[in-house]
Amino acid sequence: MRILNRNVYVGPSQYAKFPVIRLELDLGELEQWPTAKLGEGFISALLDALPGLAEHGCSYREPGGFVRRMREGEGTWLGHVLEHVAIELQNEAGEDVTFGKTRSVDDGRAGVYSVVYEYEQREEGIAAGELALRLLDSLLPESLRSAIDADWNWAQERDDFIHYAQRRALGPSTASLVRAAQERGIPWMRLNEQSLVQLGQGKYQQRIQATVTGRTSHIAVELACDKEETNKILSAQGLPVPQQHLVQSADAAWRAARRLDGPVVVKPYNGNHGRGITINISAEADVRAAFEAAHAHSRSVLVETYMEGEDHRLLVVNGELIAATKRTPGHVVGDGQSTIAALIEVVNSDPRRGVGHEKVLTRLKLDREAELMMERKGYTAASVPPAGEIVYLRSTANLSTGGTATDVTDIIHPDNRAMAERAVRAIGLDVGGVDFLSPNIAESYRRAGGGICEVNAAPGFRMHIAPSEGTPRDAAGPVIDMLFPAGTPSRVPIAAVTGTNGKTTTARMLAHIAKMAGYTPGLTTTDGVYIDGQRTVEGDMTGPVSARMVLADPTIDFAVLETARGGLLRAGMGVSEVNVGAVINVASDHLGLKGIDTLEQLAEIKRIVIEVANDCAVLNADDPNVLKMSAWTDAKVICYVTMNPSHPLVREHIRAGGRACALEAGVNGHMITLYDKGSHIPLMWTHLIPATLEGRALHNVQNAMIAAAMGYSMGIKLDAIRQGLRTFDTTFFQAPGRMNVFNEHPFKVIMDYAHNAHAVGMMADLAQRLDAQRRIVVLAGPGDRRDQDLVEIAQAVAGKFDHYICRRDDSLRGRDGDEVPRILARALRDAGVPEAAITVIPDEQEAIEAGLQMGKPGDLLVIFADALTRSWKQIIRFQPDGAMPKPAPKVETPALDTTLDAQIVAAMEGVVRDERGLRFEREEAD
Repeated sequence: MRILNRNVYVGPSQYAKFPVIRLELDLGELEQWPTAKLGEGFISALLDALPGLAEHGCSYREPGGFVRRMREGEGTWLGHVLEHVAIELQNEAGEDVTFGKTRSVDDGRAGVYSVVYEYEQREEGIAAGELALRLLDSLLPESLRSAIDADWNWAQERDDFIHYAQRRALGPSTASLVRAAQERGIPWMRLNEQSLVQLGQGKYQQRIQATVTGRTSHIAVELACDKEETNKILSAQGLPVPQQHLVQSADAAWRAARRLDGPVVVKPYNGNHGRGITINISAEADVRAAFEAAHAHSRSVLVETYMEGEDHRLLVVNGELIAATKRTPGHVVGDGQSTIAALIEVVNSDPRRGVGHEKVLTRLKLDREAELMMERKGYTAASVPPAGEIVYLRSTANLSTGGTATDVTDIIHPDNRAMAERAVRAIGLDVGGVDFLSPNIAESYRRAGGGICEVNAAPGFRMHIAPSEGTPRDAAGPVIDMLFPAGTPSRVPIAAVTGTNGKTTTARMLAHIAKMAGYTPGLTTTDGVYIDGQRTVEGDMTGPVSARMVLADPTIDFAVLETARGGLLRAGMGVSEVNVGAVINVASDHLGLKGIDTLEQLAEIKRIVIEVANDCAVLNADDPNVLKMSAWTDAKVICYVTMNPSHPLVREHIRAGGRACALEAGVNGHMITLYDKGSHIPLMWTHLIPATLEGRALHNVQNAMIAAAMGYSMGIKLDAIRQGLRTFDTTFFQAPGRMNVFNEHPFKVIMDYAHNAHAVGMMADLAQRLDAQRRIVVLAGPGDRRDQDLVEIAQAVAGKFDHYICRRDDSLRGRDGDEVPRILARALRDAGVPEAAITVIPDEQEAIEAGLQMGKPGDLLVIFADALTRSWKQIIRFQPDGAMPKPAPKVETPALDTTLDAQIVAAMEGVVRDERGLRFEREEAD
């Protein structure tokens, strides 16, 4: 049993609308060993290892359903078992995941299964699948096992996994803030492996790191960390604080203690979590020992008067007290029979206790500090305290050192509430925690006494959201409401567009329309990420990584995501939902790769964009495979786009008040027209759109219609849509490789990136509609396409040109040097093209040079290029025979500060770079 392949889907995919992991699992000979055949011993051992599996409902949808599946009939296969084990392991680590699905693959490979299961954290999810495999292997009969390490220990492996997962999980405070944001519909993304989280998108984003927000003043944090300055500021405000001295030596500490004339507290100048603090001491030896303990955590040490009272944490958010908690130091209670060591074990057996911050309570430790506390009472770990006696193991009440918390928010005196709010405002924190000692929190400090020990930046929420006793408080909600007041936007409008052909041009058109409407758009395309029209990252960026880049940019307020098949198959979408999703077409391309063999399967992948659309799904009604997607969307509105004004379904849709974009014939040409709720809205004549070459480029007419429908559905005004379409053209600068026209030679040259039969056919049809003496084409096809795909590319141009130059791409993708051009040439001959009209020149640059040399006045040369920048450079620098030499013009490209040659080298290396030279993995072009 082995894992053949693994995909981690970060967002919606063909398997689920949330993050899942897919394993391709080969059972090998275990295909013949379902659970019933493995026997009750295997099932019982599995349940002993993971008792929680007994609660899995599986297809029976009730607790015990999965166990029933394993035992009934011939049982179930181990791929299905691995799915449940991977889910349960994550449950054991504290993650709430439940979804899984296992099916045998449909490509004829016996014993190979697709195992899909939900995950919360990427690395934890991957580790869960790997540990599940090892656990199942260890439980098999010896004759069926793989090589299991001799020192395999399931209990240790399970605990190591849980610790591994919890180290990578968001802390309790950060997790509570994320949950509060989700409850309010605010999107979020984790920006590092710690607690840095972005809430919201684009220009509306806010950032948090634990409970420090993007609005937390740096000066306030510095003051809170400076305990001496905090004491002075609060004292100047008339707030109750202890007398305090800052010292750097044990001698100075003892002198300070004598001046304070009474019990003192010794603590690090800039410590946290109660580390190095010693309280209620008077003897010189104790003070000196306390100084050393504090000095281990800080160069400077504070000695202050000891105040009697119970320890309280008062949480203030945005100037208002949100929660008050009484904290009790870690302790045990004697029973007259058990030793202190045994009592500690009993306390630590509480399932709410864990290591550090992994659970709501922390385990007690029998360490040096605990020994010192016991020594003061004359005890050791082996002592048996009387029944009812409390033995404290810590001098401070921090939860991180084993303390407990009791909520007292409902009984805090108004004076104490106001005192805490004044203290936090005095320091300048938006979120602050006041450590307050009081004999009785229900009485005013003015009568009962007490005082402020510290004011903390980044206060932990754990004690408030999950107290040991009392009412849990929503500590996170007020923080989110402070960052995102009611009515404040947190999301930017997001449009996603996909299709076999035209998605790049359409996405660029929509981004340009948005810019004309006054937005700052972020755009992902096959040649890079663009922010407000400037390329910031170069390369194919049509997957989830680029989507996150755009939404993390703090300047954008509109996102257009070109979404390619490759990214959807590899990692899903980068966003869980979009406002408007559009599918332009589904045509034969990439078939036979990654399990996609038919147009129907390809359509299933591309419709993910429609499935996650909330407001509107824009569908090309002229493509049957796209039209069927209307049954798969939950969008509020469906907008059909058609170039056939007599389309029966669209006509009925319009009559029912639906939204549509249709191409209508008029006296002056063809008019793009919008319909919505019974309104008829003429938008603009197609010949006024430069990208359509006066309406002749019908594929760009359709792209413009899709872009207009998307813009309208996203609330962009009609005048902005018109202005955007009027000012968008297909120059190499604005749309590299998308019908770039060069008219400065005696003949016209059109360069296009078309690399499948559908796209090549559209360009060939355009060539027929353009006036020309002769038509010449430089033709190619990607090497990783099937032979039949290459044949279809040749058939799409056959009979439409006067001469054909067949070439290959620089990357052979597994083909022989001239295999692709030979297949193209043979297909052209089979389609009736004369031998004399076909030239085979494998190298792209040599083929383009031959086409340019062949051009005569009045001719049309169509070049299907692969290395776009290099090819465009070659076209515009070409010198026809007899022409006067001229300086090589500077190529206008959307590149950054890199030379053309450097761009080419970078592309060939398969990497992209941003302005700072960071490297990103190249996402698969589609």
